[in-house]
Amino acid sequence: MTAMQTTHSHTPQSTYSPHELALEIKAFISGVDQTQGRKLSVRDHARCAVRLLCTVPACRGAVLEHLRGVYDEYVSAFLQDLETEGDNEGGSSMDSNLEDVIKEIHSVLSEFIRLNPKAWAPLVSTWAVDLLGQLSSKHAGRRAAPHSSSLNELLQLWMSCAATRSLMEIYSQCLAAMLAWCPDACVDALLDTSVQHSPHFDWVVAHIGSAFPDTIISRVLACGLKDFCSHGHPGAEMANLQGARASPTSSMSAMDKSNRVPKIGSVVGILGHLASRHSDSIKRELLRMFQDSMSPPSQPPPSTPSGTGAWEGSAHLRRAAVPFLLQLIALSPTLLGAVSAELVDSLRPPVLLQLQSQLQALPREELENLLGLAVHLISQFPAGGAKVLRFLADTATPSSVIISGPSPSPHEGVRESCDRLLQMLLMHLHKLVYNRPDGDEPYAHSSSYSSSSSVAPTARVIPFLEELQTHIADLCGETLRLERKRHLWLHQLLCLLSVYGGPSVATEALCHLLTLARNPEELALASQLHAPLSSTIPGLIPAAVARCVAQIHTQNLSSRELSQLLNNLATAVQSQEEDRKGGAGAASAQASMSVQVGAAVSNHLHDFCPLLLHGDHAVSRAAARLLSCSQLPRSASPAHILVIARAAVAHFFLALRQRGVVGLRDGGRGGSEAVTYSMRLLSRLAAYSPLTLKAVLQQLVEGALHKGHADLFGGQTTGDDATLSPSPVPDLGPSLLDINCKFGTTVNFSGSVWSVFHTGVIGKGLKPPSISSQLDPDKVTQNLQTLLAVTVQCCSSAGVGSGANAGNGSGAGPANGARFKQGTDPDEPAPINAEAAKAIAVALVENICPEVTNGELAWPPEEHAKTTVERDIHIRRAFEANPILFHLLRVVAAGRPALCYCSVVLRGLLATLLAHWESSREPLVLDSPWHLQASCLLVSCMGEGQLLPPVLSNIHELFPHLTPFEVRLLLEGIWEYMRGNSPMPQKFTFSAEKGLFYRDFSRDGDVARYMAPIHSVLHKNIDQLGHLCWRFQV
Repeated sequence: MTAMQTTHSHTPQSTYSPHELALEIKAFISGVDQTQGRKLSVRDHARCAVRLLCTVPACRGAVLEHLRGVYDEYVSAFLQDLETEGDNEGGSSMDSNLEDVIKEIHSVLSEFIRLNPKAWAPLVSTWAVDLLGQLSSKHAGRRAAPHSSSLNELLQLWMSCAATRSLMEIYSQCLAAMLAWCPDACVDALLDTSVQHSPHFDWVVAHIGSAFPDTIISRVLACGLKDFCSHGHPGAEMANLQGARASPTSSMSAMDKSNRVPKIGSVVGILGHLASRHSDSIKRELLRMFQDSMSPPSQPPPSTPSGTGAWEGSAHLRRAAVPFLLQLIALSPTLLGAVSAELVDSLRPPVLLQLQSQLQALPREELENLLGLAVHLISQFPAGGAKVLRFLADTATPSSVIISGPSPSPHEGVRESCDRLLQMLLMHLHKLVYNRPDGDEPYAHSSSYSSSSSVAPTARVIPFLEELQTHIADLCGETLRLERKRHLWLHQLLCLLSVYGGPSVATEALCHLLTLARNPEELALASQLHAPLSSTIPGLIPAAVARCVAQIHTQNLSSRELSQLLNNLATAVQSQEEDRKGGAGAASAQASMSVQVGAAVSNHLHDFCPLLLHGDHAVSRAAARLLSCSQLPRSASPAHILVIARAAVAHFFLALRQRGVVGLRDGGRGGSEAVTYSMRLLSRLAAYSPLTLKAVLQQLVEGALHKGHADLFGGQTTGDDATLSPSPVPDLGPSLLDINCKFGTTVNFSGSVWSVFHTGVIGKGLKPPSISSQLDPDKVTQNLQTLLAVTVQCCSSAGVGSGANAGNGSGAGPANGARFKQGTDPDEPAPINAEAAKAIAVALVENICPEVTNGELAWPPEEHAKTTVERDIHIRRAFEANPILFHLLRVVAAGRPALCYCSVVLRGLLATLLAHWESSREPLVLDSPWHLQASCLLVSCMGEGQLLPPVLSNIHELFPHLTPFEVRLLLEGIWEYMRGNSPMPQKFTFSAEKGLFYRDFSRDGDVARYMAPIHSVLHKNIDQLGHLCWRFQV
């Protein structure tokens, strides 16, 4: 009161006698002029009140209360003018008279606040903000007033009114004056009014907050925290929030109805209005409040005159800060979005320990409610969900597990709390994903579904899972680390994400698991993910395989990831075969993941086959493994199958070259595996159909004879393909001018009209020797055995698909051949299919002498060989350059009567051998080793193919002991027999008992007439060949 009197002594209107003051007081109370006896007008009554306010401090309460009516009268007239628009007669005078009074009141109050703020600012600020709230709520329903949701229009309306603008300026002046010593009283009044008059009071909050953003934000939070503590913070409010968390938009109205914590809704509203322009400040203040509550307590600041101090000094307020912040951001998605991205960064180990100690001091029920609220908030995180998940997983992981990163191992109590929180989060997400209510009894007390039981619950948007959908690859990578407990949590979260996101997310997750898994244990996670999803998402495996194929086409995978993907698919397909071998039932096999993967891969074999020729050896080997264990679809087009066959043969030769190469990363061991996979794949292709059988065998023959692969089988490049060694004589490049100058001085042509010029020397002497790179003989032998093995496998498995297409009396051969194999010793090799051997024979003829037709089966007289010398020499050179030809002839000979179709090749080779032995002047045949070997192999092949009778087919045993002339005599006998008994397939008959074709030589006439040269040679060399005579008896 003394301060107010001091203020009044400085005003110019304080010179009134006691009598005059008494008259003014009576006039103010009665509303009648004491000198004239008439009733005071509103304007005069207001001026009387202002004079009393300036002269009698004790009347300030009554005066301010009376001035409420003056302001209300002015606002009513102002809105009436806006509603009547064109009619200004009714309210213009009242508006004008009161506007003078409003200005006078504003000037008086402003002067009081300026001169003595500590005495007047708290009182006037409370009066002004409460009056603003009353005016906003009372006139909210007027036609001239916009709706409360139109904040900008509402603010523009009230700021154009002189009365409300005056009150706003007075309150701003009080707030500015009280910031230094007592801001809480001013903010408390703002909060109380906001609780009573929201949402019509929101325009005041928006204007004040824009004028003092930092102050309003910090003080609103502090006042809200103190009010929260003054009402206590048990778990009832948290349970109330959890019950209403499904509808965040109605959370503020629910809080308005609560009488336990009346100001928290107002705090949310104020901060929500400021978030559009001051979100950074709000985020900074929220995080600062959390960090201050977790920091060690400091000395409490001295109390202010208003009795309030900083909340950081109160232990009770510090303990209540975390529950208060959780409830605050639970009521506002805007506040949650402001702090969600950076909240995890502030959770350092010391902060976690302090938070753990605070939580341990809470009652059990309150702790459960607090954890439930935290789980709900995490599920609603609009941003930073991946960071929160990583933090929880890292902190909850047991200390025995090595965690990547510099973060130290968390405290055991902190770890257990995070473990519990993470499990609660997964359970809560499970309920949300499957549209279950948050209560304990499913669908028992759900108000959202009780109104209409026939309406299905709508899909619920879960912001946490929405953001995690963009981190599927990271989640799969973390899951595959197989850390104890951690991978179980993440795998469960992947299942929830797949159900929530639908087929697209499930397909992506399964595709990443198939791509990133590095061992069978990690690959098992893919089947574990597929098991719960197979019943809800049909066609998941085909979609995942199709996505993997799309990644291959777009080249989004590295070579390592691509090889892992192919190997994982192959492992899944091979597990199907293991299940079948293990006796699993047909129904369970069809429902398993491996069966579906095998079927899906079979539909995309043409997409995988280009990978057989990939530049990375690991990728090509993995592709061969996948294709070798996959079933070929019966509905595949011939074009696709032929492309696969061509790529498989090319990969086979590449694998042969890579096998045993030391420079490879695996030391060549991967090459051996690749060869095995290629052999298996080629066998499957050969058994698929007669078309693929012929294609595989033809390309095997072509590849073996190709100049790029000849060295693998001990062959040599011929002609221009040979690599020439550098010439020992350097090319000096002589000048023709110098040569002619020297040449002209040595030859004298004087007196002649002729001139002689030297035009250079043709050639540079002898050609340098060719350099042919030869492989190790052991590797050559191994390659030969591998090629022959895969060729025999293809020919043996051909009976599966080529039964009805055999010709020339061989139609029943394959099927009977299969029965023959079953009835004999299992260790005995399967018979060579006649049609397969014929395909090899035709391929050999086409590659050795392509100008010859298959119809030239009859043998002409020996003199006829003179007309085919060039062709015969070409055939001999082919055999010299490719030792593999003799081995392939052996395979053809085993598939009788296929050797008949090689008649042209046999005739040409025999003709060149006859010519060689006739012209040879060597004393022994051992001096011509290749020709001796070729002669022996030729006669042996013809005998095995039953082109020669057994008596004649044994003569190759005599060759090493004879002279060249004697060898020629015996070979001429072979030629004569072949001329008289042409190799025709019609001469062979099929034996159903043994499943093979045989030739009855008794039908060809007497063989004894061809034996005279043999007997003559035996008699001449009886000392060396006597022990062999019994083999040549007819």
